[in-house]
Formats: sequence, structure tokens, C-alpha cells
Amino acid sequence: MKVLLIPDKFKGSLSAKGVISAIEKGIKLALPEAETHSILASDGGDGFLDAISANITCTKISVETVDPLGREIKAEYLFNAKEQTAYIELAKACGLTLLKTDEKNAMQTSTFGTGLLIKDAILKGSLSIYIGLGGSATNDAGIGIAEALGYYFLDNDGNQLEPVGSNLSKVKSIHKSSNSISLKGISFYALNDVDNPLFGSTGAAHTYAAQKGSSDAEIEELDFGMQDFANLVKQQTRKDYVDNPGAGAAGGTAYGLKVFCEAEFISGIDFVLSMSGASELLIRNRYNYIITGEGKFDSQTLHGKLINGVIDLGKKHNVPVLALCGQLDLDPKELENIDQLDIIEIRDVEKNLDYNMRNTEMLIAQSVEQFFKVK
Repeated sequence: MKVLLIPDKFKGSLSAKGVISAIEKGIKLALPEAETHSILASDGGDGFLDAISANITCTKISVETVDPLGREIKAEYLFNAKEQTAYIELAKACGLTLLKTDEKNAMQTSTFGTGLLIKDAILKGSLSIYIGLGGSATNDAGIGIAEALGYYFLDNDGNQLEPVGSNLSKVKSIHKSSNSISLKGISFYALNDVDNPLFGSTGAAHTYAAQKGSSDAEIEELDFGMQDFANLVKQQTRKDYVDNPGAGAAGGTAYGLKVFCEAEFISGIDFVLSMSGASELLIRNRYNYIITGEGKFDSQTLHGKLINGVIDLGKKHNVPVLALCGQLDLDPKELENIDQLDIIEIRDVEKNLDYNMRNTEMLIAQSVEQFFKVK
């Protein structure tokens, strides 16, 4: 028995590395002679830098920056000097995990801190910059990043506006400082796997702002702000990317990267799996199973999450996939057309959420052991 492990993290419970360790423990208990190989992967969100560093030799660069609310912090990105390439994880400087529950406020958060990481990477000589989107606490359409790179935004009275979500509708003109950092000759790549447009019922605000602390009224305001800002961009620059699939990623950060940096949108899952050599591994070796997993398996899982990429990988190489999850929240009809897929909900339904969160490692190991004992 040979098993390939490509799980995501179980958010709030266990890192991807921890999940791999738990799966390996369960396999060994059931099949002591089984061989396992693991790949640390990511869909471009949380854990993106870990996935990159597991597959590419890079230097970790620590930078003085700010968090989503403008407080001073240190954050890291990866730099490959030989390739003149930087890898930046959006969530390191403007992630939701950097805020306490009562601090979440998409009206007042900014991507400025991530912009400072990008600026540092440029100053260090990066000619290619990959930005993993996901896990953001923001809904500013990327104007925070733009300000860090030398843009500024004025209201009707010529006052400079803070680059936060609540100010999007107030922006009446966009300017670039004469001493701003040059972006000439630099290729930007926005890595994400969602297909949300910038605004509307499936846009950035309506889809994600609630989990970032926004009320229903604020979500409407943010959505209108996105529309107003996009109209201004179109009027001033003739750039119109609002309906590009994925423009709404990370609170519209993908849109901002496209407008201000001419970023190319690429699939985070495909990029990381390609970098890891997963397909080549499956061609060279005959694996009996691929095991993946994440904390919650729901409709979004099948539209742009790491698990979906792994399922597609299994289909391509005709290898059955076992998906582990803490909670299964999916209509069975959505799984009818997926062949060679087993899903295990690892939680103990007789115990509360706190118990299951604290015992994720044990529950994964037990579930995997039981699965392979009957195979």
C-alpha cells in the first residue's frame, strides 16, 4: 500500500504539517508496512509560504510593517535571489487571524501592510512577485497596497483618504507620487482559486465581509464602495476588470493588483501542486490512495479550495481520493458525479465543538486507522 498525503490545515485546530503527521499515525496503526509520501500544499491562502519553502530554496525576509488596523508588526516573505523572485502571503500582514474577534471590521482594515512587503521585495531586486491571496481581514479593493507603492487617493475637497473600505465611495481622483517606486519590468501574479467578481451578490463584500466583522448595512456600503471605485478607475484609466473571475478575491485585492500592478491571475492550487511535482510523482509511482482534508467540507470546497485541486489530481491519474473533514456540510447531490472519492467526517458527534477542535489530531488518526482496517 502506497499513499500520497496532500492535506490542507484544519483551521484553528491543526496545521497542514500536523494533519500529515496524524494521517501517517493512523495509516501505520492499520497498515504498518504501508509507504507514505507527503506534499505540503496550499491554495494560495494561509500556509502559502510553508508550501513554497517546502519545495523551493528561499531566504526568509523579515520586514517591519503594519497589521490590518495599522499597528506595527513584523511579517515575513520568501525571496529567491537567484531567480529574483519573491513569494508573499497576504495574510501575514493583513490576515484575519491577526485580529481579535471584536477588532474585525472590514470598513476600517487595509492591505497597506502587504503593500510594504511588496515594496521591500521590489527594492531587493524582485522581478517576479507571487502573492498568495486568502485569509484577509480587508475589503479595500487593494488600495492599501497601491498606497504603499506610491499611489494616493483624494476626495472631492482634495484631501488624502486613508486606504480603507469605508473610504472607497469617497475617492474622487487617483494619483501617483512623482517619487513612487517603479513597477516597470516587474511581473506580478495574484494566486487565488475563487471566481467572485468585484461586487454584486457574489462579489467580495456580499460573499466574505460578514466573516470580517461587517453588518448587513456595512456590507451594502462596502459593495457600493466597490462599484463607485471601479467606476472611477474605469473613467480615469479605462481599465475595467470588475467581472474578471477572481477580481473579488481577498476583499477585492486581486482587482487592485490587476489595476495598479497589471497582475496576472493564476490558480494557487495548480501553481503549488505543479511546483511540488505532484503529477510527476503520480506518474512515476503507483499510489493506492491520495489523502487530503480540511476543517470544513462545504460547497465552497468544490469551487477553488485545495481539496478540489487534489480531487482533480486524483481523477487525472485515476487514483482514489480520501477526504477528511471536521464537519461535512454538503448536499449529497453535489457529490454524485465525483468518482473514486470517499469522505470521512472525523468529529465525534456526541461531543461539543471545543472537544473536537482540541482533539483533531487524535480524531484524524482514529478515522484513518478505521478506514484502512476495513479496506
